[in-house]
Amino acid sequence: MYFELKENKPHGTKENPFSTYHIRNEGRSFQIPVHWHDELEIIYVKSGFLTVSISGENYIGTPGDAFVVSPGNLHFMGSQAGEEDYFTFLFPLEYISFCTDDMLDDKLLTPLKNGHLMIRPRIKDAAKELCEQLAEIYMAKNDEKKLEIAVQIKTKIILLQFILRMWENGFIIENDKSGRNTVEKEMISYIQQSFTGEISLKEFGEQFHLSEKYVSQYFKEHFHITLSKYVTYLRLEHAKQLLQNTDIPVTEVAMLSGYQNVSYFIRRFKKTYGVSPLKYRKNKSSTWT
Repeated sequence: MYFELKENKPHGTKENPFSTYHIRNEGRSFQIPVHWHDELEIIYVKSGFLTVSISGENYIGTPGDAFVVSPGNLHFMGSQAGEEDYFTFLFPLEYISFCTDDMLDDKLLTPLKNGHLMIRPRIKDAAKELCEQLAEIYMAKNDEKKLEIAVQIKTKIILLQFILRMWENGFIIENDKSGRNTVEKEMISYIQQSFTGEISLKEFGEQFHLSEKYVSQYFKEHFHITLSKYVTYLRLEHAKQLLQNTDIPVTEVAMLSGYQNVSYFIRRFKKTYGVSPLKYRKNKSSTWT
């Protein structure tokens, strides 16, 4: 099972760059494939057991645990148990900057953004009540402009308290992994630019100086997902965006997403998301009207 992700795209909006995603998974194993982004991300486990991998380190999150993904760090999450309820909070560090080039910016936020500093990935329950406050704000959504401004002020205060908590607890450290994962990021970028066409193992191996036989093994070892499954994930997510945002016929959606066989595309889509492409489009359209 895959959940909608927007890595390599800005999260939030210009008016409100802070984003919350609430993932409640019941009864099915899942994995969100490896990705990274420029925002800082807080992962908060509400219930269940969540597997989280950040910069090659693997963790098991239990209720009340939180994890921090510093900007640019490769990460993924998933579970075999299939009974998880968790939140992810994402925001660019500029969101809590006062834009005055003060000590907060110069000594903390800018080095965090540039990767010279990082927050320890596993912070356990050190910020549980702050994460609960962010979750409560999300659950009590309100579109009224006056209230939106108040919510944004409250959110920024909580995030500043979060950074302060990390600083006081010694969780903000020098990033000795800065510059790592470069090859892995280049691999992911290469696939993201090529997934709608045929990805040859031979060409892929030559691109990254790996033997054709070793490519699949290397990918599985580093990303905990097979190359073919990752390509399928990207193709189906691309198809979802086309179905949701355009009126392009399903046949063309399949072709534009890397599927030459439309029947196979429909079967894969239904197996992954539980509905046919056409029904998915209709369901999405009905939620907008």
